[in-house]
Amino acid sequence: MDSAEQATILHADLDAFYASVEQLLDPALRGKPIAVGDGVVLAASYEAKAFGVQGGMAAWRARRLCPHLQFVGGHFREYQRLADKVMRVFEDVTPAVERISIDEAFLDVRGSTRLFGQPADIARRIRDRVRTEIGLPVSIGVATTKHLAKVASQVAKPDGLVVVEPGQERAFLDPLPVELLWGVGRVTRERLARAGIRTVGELAAVSPAALERLAGAAVGRKLSSLAANADPRRVAPGGRSRSVGAQSALGRREATADLLQAVLGHLADRVATRLRAARRAGRTVTVTVRFPGLRTVTRSITLPAPVSTTLTLTEVAVDLAQLVLDEQPLEREVTLLAISVSNLVDELALQLELPLGLDGGRRPGTPSGSARWAIDRAVDDVRAKFGRRALGYAGVALADLGGVPEELRELVEAERREPRDAGPRVSRL
Repeated sequence: MDSAEQATILHADLDAFYASVEQLLDPALRGKPIAVGDGVVLAASYEAKAFGVQGGMAAWRARRLCPHLQFVGGHFREYQRLADKVMRVFEDVTPAVERISIDEAFLDVRGSTRLFGQPADIARRIRDRVRTEIGLPVSIGVATTKHLAKVASQVAKPDGLVVVEPGQERAFLDPLPVELLWGVGRVTRERLARAGIRTVGELAAVSPAALERLAGAAVGRKLSSLAANADPRRVAPGGRSRSVGAQSALGRREATADLLQAVLGHLADRVATRLRAARRAGRTVTVTVRFPGLRTVTRSITLPAPVSTTLTLTEVAVDLAQLVLDEQPLEREVTLLAISVSNLVDELALQLELPLGLDGGRRPGTPSGSARWAIDRAVDDVRAKFGRRALGYAGVALADLGGVPEELRELVEAERREPRDAGPRVSRL
């Protein structure tokens, strides 16, 4: 039966995943408000969220909101192991599983109903197995589209199940707050609120042209489609990432050359390492710079040859960021820097080039480029044996960047996938 005739798309999302794993590993923490992290809250249990504690919050503020909050360290390998076990439960039900982060996935169960019953029965079966076999709570939304299934799973939290039957989409969506739509963050929500738009129904009543004027062309079109539940995307199992990226929130920092070199070098190291681990390289490098007031500027360049080396990516990123700053002479501070690499290709081996003097080290096959390629792979080998902190570039290793532990950054970034043609992706850290 076609998904337009039956709600067969599931979105399964593990509840307060990192905190739930800590409570699973230490039963003494169950039922108590806990936060994963140290100086900053990386994740909070639902008991802590009831006091207003949220991910990304400073520890002092979280303790002020919840005086008996208990901070715990992260068991990063356990996060990966348990999340993989959950995904195997999903795959026991259907091969059509699209994992989009470490703790959430879409499932298409159209081909499983003869074996396991109706989609709602399959969702209950999954929830029961994840709870009894693994010990973790999972919320599931069932709907006719990916977008609606994800909204339903958010409504189902914590530890619930919501099924949106065909024909009931508008009745379900209209009273919901707009921030439940995919990609609606704080800035967009506030902009819509100033225009008197607070619910999905109110959003759906606005013409696409008016939304484009209000939120910009791309965001306006996306919001108009999502409010109308127009989402043709199918569950795409086993898809490869079309880009690799990383970002760093900085608070408010003076945009000095040293800051750009340290932060972008750190981000380039993370991105290039992941590219090499996947045996991939990319030609298009994009840098995002955010200024106070949430004004964001993005610049990109497409290189003549795909790259995966840390130093090359750092150089390109610094050049792009400096270009942004040169274009904004009145801006003295930045609040976020980000790098992404797209236009990806497989890089199974290095093709050497004749010494024609083409673009120096930014072409992997030149003598200097191949030297960078070899050095990075030697670094990768040392890190694989002795840990990431065992070896690195001095400008990055000696910089005090703080923030989220590197192990958790690697874990989240390695598993995060952007669903095809999805709206803007929001980091949960």
